[in-house]
Amino acid sequence: MGKVLVFLGLGIAGLGLLIMLGLPIGRLPGDIYVKRDGFSFYFPLTTSIVLSVVLTLLFSFFRR
Repeated sequence: MGKVLVFLGLGIAGLGLLIMLGLPIGRLPGDIYVKRDGFSFYFPLTTSIVLSVVLTLLFSFFRR
């Protein structure tokens, strides 16, 4: 359990570093954003797919 928490913390710190460097996490091409008068809708489709692939790879790596 300790190793998982350390790697999770390092992953979050790495993600924070990438965001600070200007990587547009959360506003990728393919994300759906609709803005109308008095209404806005944002659905992170591409971000969800990328996050799913990354988490799948991480979990398969830790399972071994």
